[in-house]
Amino acid sequence: MGTTTNTALRVVGVALTLTCLSAGAWAQQDDALGLNILQQARGTLIPENLPTTLAVVFLVTIISLAPAILVMTTSFTRIIVVLGFLRQAMATQQSPPNQILIGLALFLTFFIMAPTYQAVNDEALQPYLRGEITDQTELWQAAIKPVREFMFRQVNPKDLALFLEVAKLPRPETPDDIPTHVLIPGFVLSEMRIAFQIGFIIYIPFLIIDMMVASTLMAMGMMMLPPVFVSLPFKIIMFVIADGWFLLIGSLTRSFN
Repeated sequence: MGTTTNTALRVVGVALTLTCLSAGAWAQQDDALGLNILQQARGTLIPENLPTTLAVVFLVTIISLAPAILVMTTSFTRIIVVLGFLRQAMATQQSPPNQILIGLALFLTFFIMAPTYQAVNDEALQPYLRGEITDQTELWQAAIKPVREFMFRQVNPKDLALFLEVAKLPRPETPDDIPTHVLIPGFVLSEMRIAFQIGFIIYIPFLIIDMMVASTLMAMGMMMLPPVFVSLPFKIIMFVIADGWFLLIGSLTRSFN
């Protein structure tokens, strides 16, 4: 139990580190409380001549968007979309609740992204804490490299070519020639495509049950009875007998290998 907890905390810590890096709000080493974030951000992220009030608003806005950007560069998108398709296909309304689905998607994301964040910790965070890396640009490049490798393994070349064409960039010779701001939307588009493909496969067995129940009710002359009331128990029992959660979660995690 202790090992699992330490691993989860390490993953969360590395994720928060990437969030801070993406926001550009790194404090100096001699500031343990990080009280000089605003001063550190000026000149790099925030213009020097910007008033303090607007600078605070600008910095808080970036920090609030950084977790969303971080989530879009992980496996979270595919997982939460597939889980949403499953709930709609079963027609169980709000069961499981949104909090359960989001929590499950987050912990599955931690599990899938653990090797990537471990690489970030080993190659960027720990060298920075030991003083081997002092430049923030070098720190960012070392931290984003494992994340880019993960996205490159999942992205569809067709989706990546689309954003390269829209950005009017020359044909890249190596993956390093592709900017991160082009890679991320291509990765998200690929994740959405895969999630919809999985959702279509999930819908098929439940659709067959709905059609069978609707045909049976019409044959019996019970046209006033909503078919969803009758088909819902059959969907649930079929999902339980087939051990649907085991198959779905197993297929989702294996799809990232």
